[in-house]
Amino acid sequence: MRAAVAATGSWTDPDGVRAPSGEVHAWVPGTNQTVCRLSLHRSQLLRFSHVDWLDVQPATGRVADEVIAVCARCAAGMGRRRDERRWTRTNPRP
Repeated sequence: MRAAVAATGSWTDPDGVRAPSGEVHAWVPGTNQTVCRLSLHRSQLLRFSHVDWLDVQPATGRVADEVIAVCARCAAGMGRRRDERRWTRTNPRP
């Protein structure tokens, strides 16, 4: 699933492109809510349909300079795991 970004604030980068800032949420264009089910209107979130969800991740994103927090529920809904290690059973039941 491709998701865009909804955020609590915005800033303008040196190229003159509007970018998200503050807390960011995953948003599927064409819907009126985020992946974590927040209403865009009631939460007063700004839409950034030109910014991809992967671009605001602090570790790898190109427009993550002003991002303060990434919504954990949206990140989980988009496939991020708490840790990279896979779960394995160490002591199987008899």
